[in-house]
Amino acid sequence: MSAAILPRMGSIRFGPARVPSRESSEAAVQLLSERGYGACEVDFEGGFWMDWTYAKQFGAMSRDRDIRLSVHAPLTAFLGHRDRGKKYRMSLGMLDHCAGIAVVCGAAPVVIHPGFRFGRDRRDAVAAVIEQLEELRTRLESKGRAVPFGVEVMGRERELGTFEDVLAIASALAWVRPVLDFAHLHAVTGGAFREASAFARALAGTDAAMQPAVPFHIHFSDVSFANRNEKAHVAYGHGTLRAEPLAEALAQFDRPATVIGESPDEASNQAIRAILVGQAPRRGGQPACHERRRSFG
Repeated sequence: MSAAILPRMGSIRFGPARVPSRESSEAAVQLLSERGYGACEVDFEGGFWMDWTYAKQFGAMSRDRDIRLSVHAPLTAFLGHRDRGKKYRMSLGMLDHCAGIAVVCGAAPVVIHPGFRFGRDRRDAVAAVIEQLEELRTRLESKGRAVPFGVEVMGRERELGTFEDVLAIASALAWVRPVLDFAHLHAVTGGAFREASAFARALAGTDAAMQPAVPFHIHFSDVSFANRNEKAHVAYGHGTLRAEPLAEALAQFDRPATVIGESPDEASNQAIRAILVGQAPRRGGQPACHERRRSFG
């Protein structure tokens, strides 16, 4: 990539999808700083592990180091349920707790998965997600927890959470942002994200659905897939998704970006960070597999 298309320094932040230490907030922030990260997503996908004291300390120290935080909600904390029974109430409770943690540590957005169709047509399923997000917002406002939320593009072609689904949800609610997961988009398009133009089209649609000056929130890793469905996030170089065209596409937008690395290993995140942020990899360098490029599609 030529120097002319490199993003402006500071316009892209990159960080991991996991807090590097659950035992010590101080150790976690130190590791993030040493590894050159400007962002981190708090990983609650499998459940809550961070208490309020950790959250407060982690947030304060991250602000001191200029590390931007976001939160990923538990995978079971989705909306769009067909009824308002136990699973719906549990989802509301978990998302309420995520928002509380986000307030304490200064994180945004709270990223959620959009749920399932449950046999409904796509329009009805999207409408249910929007309606239940509005109900959640009313609950959060009463508690002083009205933080921004993000809805993630999913990696299975026939389920809820296509790019169009996510844009429809975010466009209906000013406090909800689209979260572009380019590994998922690459999978569901059969590997179409190889050129900067493909990334730029997705970013343009997302840009139109967002409030001014709010950063893009992006998930990125290499990916294996089959039949237009994601199989797994893989080490960088094991699939066909590359960071250079993403960097080129982001340079076409004035909007800043936070990119969360979902690679299964630190070396891959470092290789992607070096491309996007323009700094040499730290602690691990290039992944050993970097030269072994093959397609799973």
